[in-house]
Order: sequence, then C-alpha cells, then structure tokens
Amino acid sequence: MRSGTGSTADGVARLLAAAGLALDAYVHARLAGQYDAITATISQGTLFRVEAALAALAALLVLLVRRPAADAFGFLVAAGGLALLLLYTYVDVGPLGPLPDMYEPFLTGDKQLTLVAQAVAVLATGYLLLTRERNPRRHRR
Repeated sequence: MRSGTGSTADGVARLLAAAGLALDAYVHARLAGQYDAITATISQGTLFRVEAALAALAALLVLLVRRPAADAFGFLVAAGGLALLLLYTYVDVGPLGPLPDMYEPFLTGDKQLTLVAQAVAVLATGYLLLTRERNPRRHRR
C-alpha cells in the first residue's frame, strides 16, 4: 500500500487533473457556438463540442474511477487538446480533409486559460501514471 503522503499527493493530483479537464470542457463548450461558421465538412464548433464532452468525461473518470485506464484517458485528452491548441496557434496548417482551417495566431484570454488548464491536467495525470504502483495485487494479503 502507498504511504499517507503518496495517497495525499494522489488525491491532490486527481483534483488538479479533474479541475483542469473541467475548465477545458467549460471553455470549449462556452465558445463552440462562436466557431460554428468555421467549417469544412465538420465545423470548428462541432470539434469544440467534442473536446468539451471528452474533457468532461475524462474529468469524471479521473476523479471517480481511479484506474490507470481513466488516468491515461485524461492524459490523452489533455495532451491532445494542448498539442492542437499550440499547433493551431503557431502553425498555419490549413484545412485537413474534413477539418476546417483553425489557425488563430494569437493567444486570447480563453486560449491562455485553456492552455494552463490543459497543462495542469497533463502534469497531474502524468504524475498519476508515473507514480502508480506497478502490481498492487502482489502486495495485498
């Protein structure tokens, strides 16, 4: 079993990860309507709604399920969102197949907030994945 300090650190990491993911979900859900006009086959607003749903689900899973798969899902959602935010801020990728051109070469307040929230979630879920006991069943008796 983990020591009390490890359990406390895990709890703090879970709260930070869930808060970061929840904030990511909130910002994307709130902004989705503003991006409905930016479209190819799929609108940027739709992509924002998908991100909001995935981030909300990940926040709940990280907080309530407490399994490596849930932590990994949270990590992937946060890291993927962060990577795309940075990519579409600094690189003019243009439209990709059914995806619209989402290039915005400036960091708005909402983008900065999302960037910090996603980075916190990446660090917290990364901590949870890296510090998890590798084979906890072996230690129980």
